[in-house]
Amino acid sequence: MIELPANMTRSTKVLLVMDVVESVRIMEQDQDGFVRRWQQLVEEAEQNVLPLHGGRIVKSLGDGLMLEFANAQSCVKAAFALHQFARQANAGVPPDHQMHLRMGGHLASFVTDQHDIYGTDVNLTSRVSTLAGPGEIVVTAELRDHLIVDVDVDIEDLGECHLKHVQNTVRAYRAGPAGHASVVIPIREYTAPIQPTVAVIPFEAHNSELSQFSVGALLADSVIGQLCRTADLRVISRLSSSVFCGRNASLSDIETHLGATFVLSGSYVAQGNKLLISAELADARAAQVIWADRINGDVSDLLRVESEISHSIAAAVYSAILKTEVKKALTKPLPTLESHSAMLGAVTLMHRTTRDDFFKAHKLLELLIERHQRHPVLWAWMSKWHVLQVEQGWSANPEDTAKLALSQSSRALDMDSTSSMALSIDGFVRCNLLKDFDGALQKYRAAIDANPSESLAWLFMGMLYGFTGKDHLALEAIEKAIALSPLDPAKYFYQSLAASVNLSAGNYLRAIELAQTSLRSNTTHVSTHRALIIAQAMSGQIEQAKTQTTKLLALDPGFTISKFLARKSGAQFDEKAKTFAEALRMAGVPT
Repeated sequence: MIELPANMTRSTKVLLVMDVVESVRIMEQDQDGFVRRWQQLVEEAEQNVLPLHGGRIVKSLGDGLMLEFANAQSCVKAAFALHQFARQANAGVPPDHQMHLRMGGHLASFVTDQHDIYGTDVNLTSRVSTLAGPGEIVVTAELRDHLIVDVDVDIEDLGECHLKHVQNTVRAYRAGPAGHASVVIPIREYTAPIQPTVAVIPFEAHNSELSQFSVGALLADSVIGQLCRTADLRVISRLSSSVFCGRNASLSDIETHLGATFVLSGSYVAQGNKLLISAELADARAAQVIWADRINGDVSDLLRVESEISHSIAAAVYSAILKTEVKKALTKPLPTLESHSAMLGAVTLMHRTTRDDFFKAHKLLELLIERHQRHPVLWAWMSKWHVLQVEQGWSANPEDTAKLALSQSSRALDMDSTSSMALSIDGFVRCNLLKDFDGALQKYRAAIDANPSESLAWLFMGMLYGFTGKDHLALEAIEKAIALSPLDPAKYFYQSLAASVNLSAGNYLRAIELAQTSLRSNTTHVSTHRALIIAQAMSGQIEQAKTQTTKLLALDPGFTISKFLARKSGAQFDEKAKTFAEALRMAGVPT
């Protein structure tokens, strides 16, 4: 061991790091109130809690503290006391201004001088605190081993956790006071749905033909049906939103009573079977219209399952909401960004697959997971992000990334074993990164059992059938996936996989059509370029394939036939992969 200077000493003690969840947002809303309440908490720690439990403040972190204790029992007792003080201090404070603490504890070895403490364990303790939700404490295995379960604490094993800028996984436990109460502290503000909420108000008639009295309600029902087909939005039922029909209610009233982020309303004129519809979508928070249009159509169209009028309105509404929320995700500071803006921004930017957008999506997902630790869909999206990272060639270590992706999809399923989204992504990881096709198929079938309308499960299952030579089943599953996701912002991704499935089935012209359609929406998705090159070469369009190869190599300069074959390893792929490799060779891809 290296000898230290005379003014430095080595220590092994229990460290506790605590900070305020979303302190920047709260301070922006109520700076004076936040500072006052934080000072009260620090005073409580210094004068009451720490003297009682033999602790001391090591350093102030602005919106947090690092505390030191002689033993594990004193640490958790002090943590529980500080959480209790914070909960009492929140009484009567508006939810948006409440101060929730999160804490991380570790038995740490470090070096001390007259100014500060140093060491990797100090940094590790800070990272462990990010695993905690509002009102919670998470401890490492090293600290947990010094605590007696059911006497000192009650615990929940979080398993092997990945921490930012920490190379190895860390075994962590959520800790709570001993007893029958759950160690998970329910905080309503942080368990609310993370999708934007849309209220569709029945459209009002501008003429008085009695035969048309129900058209406004019929139109609202039809649009609601279309919007409900995307998991990215929460849609208020018409039974609730119809209360505001004809009341001339303000946007703030609708937002208050229905919790609506966006409000779709409008009017119509009916003459016989003909309709002229005026529709507008307003952002209730900003009290401004973000989309408006006039649509012609027939009343009979609204009676169809696939109404062109309602699909047109729903698609325009979804697009407008997406643009509004993604713009916020790109322009607002992360700590003050609303969760639904971050969610839509992350999913959209992830699928644009330009490098800057892609890694911005990762930051947004990290923010969301920090806020909503136990939301399985967020962990599933993060897992998918890592699959796409490998497929885009942006992972420095694909094997480690595959392990990380699987740990995240597994964590999502630990939270909700019936989540069709999490099951689909878990299968996606097993299929694309681990080549565990039997395991992947089992997950896809479980996802469809849980939700027969889970488009991702149908999409990925179609791709798996294509991989394993079951072309008829593959095409059926892919077409069903596309039909189930008419408004999906990543429709190019569906079209890309459909192109690959048609390529595998020998439908080269259809594969070319789908790949080209996909690339019009996203020109940077390298696997779509690969599918297009192979389909063009296989159909005899060699010059077009060579031109496409130039575009692919500009996006992925390191792509070679050897790398392609390595990705397609497995007995199921040998003959087909060799055929596709030859097509790539004819198109000018390096060996």
